[in-house]
Amino acid sequence: MMEARKYVWEGAIPLQIHLHESEVTTLPPPLPALILAPRIGYLPLLVPHIKPHFSSTLPPGIDTVWFDYKGLPLKWYIPTGILFDLLCAEPERPWNLTVHFRGYPGNILIPCEGEDSVKWSFINSLKEAAYIINGNCKSVMNMSQPDQVELWRSVINAGNLEAYIRVSSKLKLGTVGDEYAADLYSSSLNSRQSIGDTDSTGQVKTGKCFTLLDAVKSLLPEYFPYKSLNNEESSREEDKDEEKVPSENLSEHVESCYSSDDAEVKLVRIQGIEPKLEIPFSWVVNNLVNPEHFLHLCVCLKLPQVKIPSDT
Repeated sequence: MMEARKYVWEGAIPLQIHLHESEVTTLPPPLPALILAPRIGYLPLLVPHIKPHFSSTLPPGIDTVWFDYKGLPLKWYIPTGILFDLLCAEPERPWNLTVHFRGYPGNILIPCEGEDSVKWSFINSLKEAAYIINGNCKSVMNMSQPDQVELWRSVINAGNLEAYIRVSSKLKLGTVGDEYAADLYSSSLNSRQSIGDTDSTGQVKTGKCFTLLDAVKSLLPEYFPYKSLNNEESSREEDKDEEKVPSENLSEHVESCYSSDDAEVKLVRIQGIEPKLEIPFSWVVNNLVNPEHFLHLCVCLKLPQVKIPSDT
């Protein structure tokens, strides 16, 4: 388990950051800044590293830094890796972003006062996670100041997983075990009116555990038309004989799932990878969760091509 978590913590995205043309005051314009951004980090934390690169060409004024991707202002409180997974269905390396030091879009983005704003946003997310998991956030609220500092430092100094585990273990947020997966699977079956296929503990009689596919189905049922378990099993056998749509790292279960308007789940990406959807959901949660204890699932949909009628 530790090996998988270590890979997540050490994950990084190569960025090529351009200064917005409206803020260039010198000729020739500055070259873009190249930086390796931690996936679990936040864009505002990169400012001390990139500002020296552009400082000689900036116009007079007070810094109000923000980033955009193809004109879309980026929410600074979302981890960099999640932004990348959401906005780049086809991974772009390096990822080309634009940085602005002026003209903060306060009507779109909430204010950011640098590292302190990012830190308290992270702590608030941790409180939310603790409340969801334990029914209260006392463990986070009662953190000592030294522990709070060490926890935050372990996040901004990406790769310091040992320090993070040492402090976060005191929060008693725990890990997802088989009993949790059983409860989730039982709940999923109830929603599909298939209670008869489970035993008294909520486990499936065939031994099937609650998988990533089951989790996605419970979140986005509109893209997975109702089928009984028996129908699902028979359809899987039929699918083996059918021609498959070319895809990368996708489960065959997803390839044939459409909504009423023919939208298709193209891929599910977590922490930059596209795991097989049959993987136990408990493993996904325990290994791919972010430091604030939220699991971010990026689901990309493929929409059918719209045929435009000709004028003839």
